[in-house]
Amino acid sequence: MLAKFKVIFIISLISLLPTLFIWLPFFIRAESVWGIPLPKDGMATIVANYDGPLFLVVAKTFYNPNLVGNFSFGLPNEYYAAHFPLYPLLIRLIAPLTGFPYAMLLVTTISSILALYFFYLLIQKYVERKDALWITLVFSILPARWLIVRSVGSTEPLFLAMIIASVYYFKQKKYLLAGTLGFLAQLTKSPGILLFVAYLLAIVYPKFKELGDHPSNQLFKLAEIKKILSISLIPLGLLFVFIFYKIQLNDFFAYFHSGDNIHLFLLPFQIFNYSQPWVGTFWLEEVIFVYLFGILGLLKLIKMKEYDLAWIVGIYFASILFISHRDIIRYALPIVPFLFVAFADTIVKKEFKYAMLVLIIPIYLCSLAYISQNVMPISDWSPLL
Repeated sequence: MLAKFKVIFIISLISLLPTLFIWLPFFIRAESVWGIPLPKDGMATIVANYDGPLFLVVAKTFYNPNLVGNFSFGLPNEYYAAHFPLYPLLIRLIAPLTGFPYAMLLVTTISSILALYFFYLLIQKYVERKDALWITLVFSILPARWLIVRSVGSTEPLFLAMIIASVYYFKQKKYLLAGTLGFLAQLTKSPGILLFVAYLLAIVYPKFKELGDHPSNQLFKLAEIKKILSISLIPLGLLFVFIFYKIQLNDFFAYFHSGDNIHLFLLPFQIFNYSQPWVGTFWLEEVIFVYLFGILGLLKLIKMKEYDLAWIVGIYFASILFISHRDIIRYALPIVPFLFVAFADTIVKKEFKYAMLVLIIPIYLCSLAYISQNVMPISDWSPLL
């Protein structure tokens, strides 16, 4: 038990220290860091980062149309349906102790610790314990976009925590627990449903393959049916959200009426269409590297015979091919923990450690620059406090 608490403490430090270093220049209202000018609004810059204030609106109103009008963002009620309820609910529960803005940051911080803890539990199945801590440390800051969302009001840490925990227990054959955590992931972000698709294929595909080899075999035995029922909690979560939207917004399909929050297109690679509203640039070459690492990681997992993880990476990776949004790395974050599994043998090498020593500074500067500019204009803070 003492050893477990020691691990939790170490991972908490691994999670908290990078975030605190990100917050520090804003907290002390530094004018610049390494020549990068910073806003002088203190921690308000952190809280005002997209989409933090919008989650605060949901936390305070819980989609009640009569209350949404109290906020000055000028967005229709349905717009907030793109912001799923679990994260704002947790903010709402903690807010009486800290106030809403800091409750949001606290939920993000705790979620980040959970994400790293379950990542550690997962990765140590593939490497030695000392290497597992090192890879967890790397995962705490890489990619930089992950460090950024861990440092502001964002659903990604909670979403990844639930996904990684769910996958960990799925690998442990604790399917009901995996389904329950998947249910919570679905209450956090809409792409949670893709986890169900991946799980379903991971369960069903081997059985169809087996049936092809042995036609006389029964397709699904009781054990497989129990697995499917367990993971069916995930789409049940989506149904729960839509029913809740029907109650609050009088629109079962409010999510699909939330405006330009859905960036899926029928044709793949529309991110290279610079005329798309959420692209707006032709400086997109790094997107190809995102695709490259995704493909290489997927192939590596297949080679490792980690088929469960390969299905998850494959389904989420396939989805981002159809997303047209400049912030493609944020959409790819659900596959990142499992790419770390794929490339674990490289990450533990001495050469990679040297590379990380060089990358620490650019990761930090990238995070500061991004957070300093990704700020939602707020003319009146009083309704959000």
